[in-house]
Amino acid sequence: MKQKTAFFCQNCGYESSKWAGKCPNCGEWNTFVEEIKEKPAAKSDVSQLWAETPQVKENSKAQVITEIVAGDEIRFRLPDEELNRVLGGGLVQGSVTLVAGDPGIGKSTLFLQTALEANQLKVLYVSGEESVHQIKMRADRIGIHAPHVFLLTATNTQTIFNEIKKVQPNWVIIDSIQTLESPLIDSAAGSVAQVRATAGELQKFAKQTQVPVTIIGHITKDGGIAGPKVLEHMVDTVLQFEGDRHYAYRILRTLKNRFGSTSELGIYEMVQSGLRGVSNPSEILLSQHEELLSGIAKAVTIEGMRPLMIETQALVSQAVYGTPQRTSNGFDLRRLQLLLAVLEKRGGFHFGMKDVFLNIAGGLRLEDPSIDLAVVGALLSSYEDTPLPDQACFVGEVGLSGEIRAVSRIDQRIAEAQKMGMERVFIPKSNLKGLDNNTFTIEIIGLNKVSDMYQMLF
Repeated sequence: MKQKTAFFCQNCGYESSKWAGKCPNCGEWNTFVEEIKEKPAAKSDVSQLWAETPQVKENSKAQVITEIVAGDEIRFRLPDEELNRVLGGGLVQGSVTLVAGDPGIGKSTLFLQTALEANQLKVLYVSGEESVHQIKMRADRIGIHAPHVFLLTATNTQTIFNEIKKVQPNWVIIDSIQTLESPLIDSAAGSVAQVRATAGELQKFAKQTQVPVTIIGHITKDGGIAGPKVLEHMVDTVLQFEGDRHYAYRILRTLKNRFGSTSELGIYEMVQSGLRGVSNPSEILLSQHEELLSGIAKAVTIEGMRPLMIETQALVSQAVYGTPQRTSNGFDLRRLQLLLAVLEKRGGFHFGMKDVFLNIAGGLRLEDPSIDLAVVGALLSSYEDTPLPDQACFVGEVGLSGEIRAVSRIDQRIAEAQKMGMERVFIPKSNLKGLDNNTFTIEIIGLNKVSDMYQMLF
């Protein structure tokens, strides 16, 4: 019998019967690779390996939506509160979770550590990248003795399901999906066909046995999750683990969650013994200065559902070379250039011949436009070489005409500033409408334009 082959786009997973130079789905060039779709002899289904496990019967009868009783999903509460928050309250039975992030960011460490701490669960940790001795060395560094965790080094899904049948775990962790191979597909591990096939087998296993499966995945050089896009559609939850390896802090974001909110995030600090959840990130993101320094302004941003107080640092100096430098760390460089243009045109400040450097303390990368006012405050403070008041923070988006625009969830931002001991908060004047000042002890000052802030502070 002839083998069935097809051409797959290595970028998005689009399937074509013939080779094409440009993918009609994602528009990328030279990404089609011929792969064998199915072995002619491999007609048996891998799912028979767990056939003896109690399965959820499939209901093929159509039902009226008003007659269906929706019950709360059963969750395993994990010892990691940050991970519980991101998952929406815990690990849901039968759910498939995909976690992606940069190499060396701490994905494997996070889930090995959580597995070691989860005493109420029997966990099978499957690694296709490391030996069991390497994983044991990492577990020793974490310093937790856990007889409930089983380690397996394997890449063949048939081997993995055979071990699952023996161990009968409550939670399966796969590290990583790009290393797995299905006996039903005759192509290299990590190819589009293999990733799709192995993820499909794991999803079928999770739904039929109600055992939660966590899959660790790689990312591409562009920051997207490696493999076909269908991988993200198949799973229930997609988490992104990000941060700068040169800083201690990591952020776990939810990109998709069928069992909870997608606006939650968890913050971790990398320490010698693993990852530590940070319950009050505002304290660690603010640096402690013994004296007032110019070029520093505090802002309240909202990451997911959490308000965070952060510190923006700016340095404005005379350009030594012909072309002034513009450098930004943690803030969009194009947004910085836009704010400099507004200050030049609307405020009359001559930044044209100045070098400008901007940094968000703590290694965070922010896209919230509400920190515009703090960035402008830090730039003007460094420009005038005059420190801003230490117990003041800034919230507001700056428009092209120099006006300060309203921002969302102003109550939460003011409450966070008050909690962190701030005495004054500068907000857009339009946000004062409907704001109950009696609930806050902090002084709230409304601003219309950037020039109002300059006259008030300098």
